[in-house]
Amino acid sequence: MLGYLAIIGLSTLVGMVISGRLKSTFRKYGQIAMTSGLTGKEVALKMLEHYGVTDVKVIPRKGALTDHYNPLTKTIALSEPVYSSISISAAAVAAHECGHAIQHASNYKAMTLRTILVPFIQFSTRIQQFLFFGIILGIGSEIMTSKLGLMILTATFGATALFALVTLPVEFDASRRALAWLDDTDLAMDGIEYDGAKQGLKWAAMTYIANALSALVIFLYFGWQLLTNRRAKELA
Repeated sequence: MLGYLAIIGLSTLVGMVISGRLKSTFRKYGQIAMTSGLTGKEVALKMLEHYGVTDVKVIPRKGALTDHYNPLTKTIALSEPVYSSISISAAAVAAHECGHAIQHASNYKAMTLRTILVPFIQFSTRIQQFLFFGIILGIGSEIMTSKLGLMILTATFGATALFALVTLPVEFDASRRALAWLDDTDLAMDGIEYDGAKQGLKWAAMTYIANALSALVIFLYFGWQLLTNRRAKELA
């Protein structure tokens, strides 16, 4: 159990460092206006039109860094600092989310697989929360050492790791599409505009890499615990 807590602590620390760098990068380029003068919403609509995607809505969403594309409702939700801003950061985020919409429209295989996995990851998350609630109540050692508990934790974190790994190509491809479109259309001029968009999307990608590595290490940890637990019982 101490090993698991150490992994969680280290993962949290790394995540905080990357998140801090991401926020500072977006804050820096969020203060620099694009030459085009287009808002995040206008950038999104322009990119969707360019690729002939006509059935996706662009709506505002409260909060910061809450931007996302929902393939079920075909909706791009842009956070308040992005939706009406004309900054470099806003353009980069809006174009990235459009990248997801274009993936959906073109049946990008990794995104299709990710969408299929969503119900499984939601179920796995609920199971994990239930088990860790037991840990909080003081029965963590029983959960961590029992065969059934270790099997469940290994399976659920395996699903989490798979989902995180499948997410990587989805996010990288969306950023690639965003930067290519910003460059090809000259919407992001060479220099600070393009470099700023690239930097912001790079640090956003780093958060997904950190999440994937964390999920994979936790899965391997519980898998190893299950294996050693079984061997110990066989030798007893």
